[in-house]
Amino acid sequence: MPETYTLTPIAHIQNDFPEKFGIPRQSGLVEALRARIVFEPAFRSADAVRGLETYSHLWLIWQFSAVVDAGQDGANWRPTVRPPRLGGNTRMGVFATRSPFRPNALGLSCVRLVGLDAHTPQGPVLTVAGADLMDGTPIYDIKPYLPYVDARPDAVGGFTDTTKDYALTVRFPPELLEKVPMSRRAALEGVLRSDPRPSYQHDPDRVYGLSFAGLRVRFTVDGTTLTVTAVEPEE
Repeated sequence: MPETYTLTPIAHIQNDFPEKFGIPRQSGLVEALRARIVFEPAFRSADAVRGLETYSHLWLIWQFSAVVDAGQDGANWRPTVRPPRLGGNTRMGVFATRSPFRPNALGLSCVRLVGLDAHTPQGPVLTVAGADLMDGTPIYDIKPYLPYVDARPDAVGGFTDTTKDYALTVRFPPELLEKVPMSRRAALEGVLRSDPRPSYQHDPDRVYGLSFAGLRVRFTVDGTTLTVTAVEPEE
């Protein structure tokens, strides 16, 4: 048996999601989202990112830290899970899903590289688009996306091919939209359009609360229409 190897976080992400609710279900779904990747002190080397700017997209390997912090890590893993996209009642094999409740609680995301600043007070910092990570998430590795081997247009998506996301119509009253910084509006509207609710919740009277960019955004969903009802500073 090989010796146990301990993974060390090389970086963490900084973005507008302080909690899990509202984070896009997959990377790339909301292109307007921006995030910063800040390296840990031991890995703040400009040499380590030399040449990275020649790629358009990156793979991030990261940890479902909220799952681990809640004590639901690999020690308590189960062979089957209930994917929300199947209504939360159908069980599938954990390795046939991207559920966070897996033996090693590792995530994989493809993001677009927007910018690389190799010389900041925090060392090299990457700006990426479309990330589906929570603020502070530890990142274990960064690899370039290689179109000639990573793109598979003829790939089959399993049960996800029958549960593809749809876009909601978002009603955002102008007086509430004005409370959102201009630089965050497109990203927030994209998050709302992609329907942040669990797929098994369809109560039109239920009021949901989403934390985003220091704001608490409240909304309801009736059919395919999402209506923002309040935007308040986060307490």
